Amino acid sequence: MGQKSMKKLRIGITCYPTIGGSGIVATELGAELARRGHEVHFISYDPPFRLDLKQKGIFFHQVGLNEYRLFKYPDYTLPLAVKMFEVSVRHRLDILHVHYAVPHATAALLARKIAGKKASARPRVVTTLHGTDITLVGNDPKLYPIVKYSIEQSCGVTAVSRDLRAITQKEFKLKKHIEVIYNFYTPRRPRMRRDTMRKKLGIRTDDFMLIHLSNLRPVKRIPDLLRILARLKSHPSIKLLLLAGAPFKEFLPLVQRLNVGKQLVMRENVRDIENYIPAADAGIFTSEDESFGMGMLETMSYGVPEVARDGITGYLYRVGDLKGFADGVMRLARDRALKDRLGTQAAVRARTWFSADAVVGEYERYYYRVLKNC
Repeated sequence: MGQKSMKKLRIGITCYPTIGGSGIVATELGAELARRGHEVHFISYDPPFRLDLKQKGIFFHQVGLNEYRLFKYPDYTLPLAVKMFEVSVRHRLDILHVHYAVPHATAALLARKIAGKKASARPRVVTTLHGTDITLVGNDPKLYPIVKYSIEQSCGVTAVSRDLRAITQKEFKLKKHIEVIYNFYTPRRPRMRRDTMRKKLGIRTDDFMLIHLSNLRPVKRIPDLLRILARLKSHPSIKLLLLAGAPFKEFLPLVQRLNVGKQLVMRENVRDIENYIPAADAGIFTSEDESFGMGMLETMSYGVPEVARDGITGYLYRVGDLKGFADGVMRLARDRALKDRLGTQAAVRARTWFSADAVVGEYERYYYRVLKNC
């Protein structure tokens, strides 16, 4: 039976609703699945960032937090499991697709257990690993057993890169198959002209504007980013636009100490990134590790070069090579034709390998396999 003739699915999706790569890809996936005729139910404590609740086929179910006096801290896992169970029963979900093993897969497995053997209320659990599952255990080894259990007991497990799959299998000594399905991004049409946005940001036409998007976690190495900017102080026309998915205030003392405030433009919790990215000339990312950098893919999608494939879609440097980064920025700033060529190649690569058309079908086929085998 061809995939087009297969039944449309009822899918529950749980992710963190805050700004971040995992939440963005989960939201985009749900939106694309709904466009393909599937029924998609988001289950979380808040509507996910960028979720369009008016879209046909999209539903949201809010999870309340327990704040019983008996508990020292509010609990999320148990209320989430209960809400997952309720939605599964009421809407006869086929799949519960959760992003992160803990606490989301843990809660989904509990919801499935509560449902018992009643097929119409017992969804298959698919867990997507984004990398934090591994670093979580690195920071708190006590969580190892529950992360390992949540991965092993899921009906299906996906990882956003081959590297993450290899690390996960080694770290948790897993025999379970992990499917690699890359992240994707669908660029939205800008609603503001490039020159209008640059004027709004205080960036002159002939300035060379870098852009960085992230949630500012330690792995992103924001101090390195600021120190690279400090190396470029003798070129005041080079500016950095930082779109922060978390409060930036902890980095302000370093900004003052390095005296880079005049070259830095910072915006927090920006939703309409499609208006900002095309206004930039190059993306810059200093992470010490990325399972799949969504910020990089977002910039590539709009034809903005950065570090991805060295010399093809941007430049790649070792972690902490501040001089290399600064030299790379200067090379692009001085050679706009090179910058444009790398940007065009970045956009082609993003559309070819990491578009909705290339990736969403892989998830659909994986769902059907899981339904058949679990």
